[in-house]
Amino acid sequence: MPSYFFGDTAALTGRTLRHVTRSPDTIITTAIVPIAMMLLFVYVFGGAINTGSEKYVDYMLPGILLITIASGISYTAFRLFMDIKSGIFERFQSMPIARSGVLWAHVLTSLIANLISLVIVVGVALLMGFRSGAGVAAWLAVAGILILFTLALTWLAVIPGLSAGSVEGAGAFSYPLIFLPFVSSAFVPTAGMPGPVRWFAEHQPVTSIVNTIRALFAQQPVGDSAWTALAWCAGILVVAYGFAMITYRRKIA
Repeated sequence: MPSYFFGDTAALTGRTLRHVTRSPDTIITTAIVPIAMMLLFVYVFGGAINTGSEKYVDYMLPGILLITIASGISYTAFRLFMDIKSGIFERFQSMPIARSGVLWAHVLTSLIANLISLVIVVGVALLMGFRSGAGVAAWLAVAGILILFTLALTWLAVIPGLSAGSVEGAGAFSYPLIFLPFVSSAFVPTAGMPGPVRWFAEHQPVTSIVNTIRALFAQQPVGDSAWTALAWCAGILVVAYGFAMITYRRKIA
C-alpha cells in the first residue's frame, strides 16, 4: 500500500464529510425513519406482540439499528453517483493520489454518518424506556458488530453508486435491505411464522446479528449466533469489496 494512501484518504474523507455537514438533513432523514418505525411498533403494535418478560422496545431495538444503517448507506451510493456524474473522478485521476482513497473516503464518511445516526436512535430509545445492564465490553462488542455491518453494506452500496444509470437507481438498492429485518427475528419471534418463511428468517444474516446484539444488551450468552453474525458480516464485506473494486477499475479504465 503506498505510503501516501492514508494522507490522501484523510484529505478526501474531509472533503466528503464537509458535504455531509453542509447537508445535515441526510443524517436527520436517516435517523427519522427508524425512529418513526420504533414509535409505531412500540406504541401501536408492541402490545399485541408477545416477547415474554422483555420490554418490546428492548426486544426490537437491534432490528431498528440495522434499519438505520440500511437507510444511511443509500446516501453513500447517492454521493458516489453524484461525484461520478460531476466529473470529479476524472480530475482525481489526473492527480498524483491513491485511486482507492477516493472510494475509502466515501466509505469512511458513511461509517461516521451512520454512527451519528445510531447514537441518535439509541438516545430516543432510552427516552422511550430502553434499558440495558450491559457492561463496557458488551457495548464495545455491539459497536464492533454494527461497525462491521456498516462497512459491509457500505461497500455493497459502492457498487450501484458506481454503476447506476440514475439517482433513483443508485439509492433504490437499499430498499430490500431495509425490508430484510421484517422477515427475521427483529420484530417478532420466528416461532410463529409459517414453515418456509420461518426457515428463511432463521437462516438469513439479519436474524443472527439481531440475536447477538439482543443477547449482549440483555447480558445473556450469545452462543453460536455471534460467530454466525461475524461470518455473515465478514463474508458480505469481502465479496462486496471485491466486486466494488472490479466495478471501480472498469469505471475508470
